[in-house]
Amino acid sequence: MSSYERYDDTSRHYDRTRVAIGAEIIIGCLARRGHPLASQTLLDAGCGTGAYSQALLPHVGRVVALDMSAGMLAQARAKLAAAENQGRIRFHRGQIDALPFAEASLDAVMINQVLHHLDDDAAAGYPAHRRVLAEVARVLRPGGTLVINSCGQAQIGESYWYYALIPGAAKAMAARFAPLDALDTALDAAGLQPAGRFVPVDAICQGTAYFDGRGPLAKSWRDGDSAWALAGPAELDAALDRVRTLDQADDLDAFVARHDARRAELGQITFIAATRRY
Repeated sequence: MSSYERYDDTSRHYDRTRVAIGAEIIIGCLARRGHPLASQTLLDAGCGTGAYSQALLPHVGRVVALDMSAGMLAQARAKLAAAENQGRIRFHRGQIDALPFAEASLDAVMINQVLHHLDDDAAAGYPAHRRVLAEVARVLRPGGTLVINSCGQAQIGESYWYYALIPGAAKAMAARFAPLDALDTALDAAGLQPAGRFVPVDAICQGTAYFDGRGPLAKSWRDGDSAWALAGPAELDAALDRVRTLDQADDLDAFVARHDARRAELGQITFIAATRRY
């Protein structure tokens, strides 16, 4: 469960702006193992509303979806009811650092924009991340694949235009993301061999909704990015006032363009692939 975002509430609006970008990268990572995709069982750890489960289901044998939020699971089950009835997907409520699965029982695991919700200690070497990765290594079969969808520090700093409206929350968000090199170190310590990084530079987490300069004025829009949950009342009020002021001055589109300039170069997210050592 996220320690700062109330996903049981925001789950109702999450799919209005969130898109399962980079699904083709995950498929490619799973295919590299040489094990037929159609026979693979994939764990969606922290599945949220099931967007990535839905995107991967046509390509793998079976999906196991796990989340701690009852609200998120309800949305996912409603979306994927037909697949559940067919036995193509099973849902579990649980924590990603205590997976309710047997050792070496899964072919692949994906973790999409989840790890920054852990309460962790950078100075101690990210022990919470290490616990999660040790659990992933435990449930993966030898040679199995892990794909993590995360953000590099530069991406957080320069690839989301609206973070300029909430600099305090953006700084707090950046601190929650383990640097990519630290993730590689934690993967290695868990017995997982890093196998590459992939950045879909043209993909946008919120789809076309991302470019709506007035978007932050609506809570349903803000619910698509948990960084807004880190903004205190004063910072949020100031951000919304700034949007209104820029809009009234016909400067809002220019503000979006100026603070979005680096996204096409950096991308918004990074996929990290790894395999469990034999």
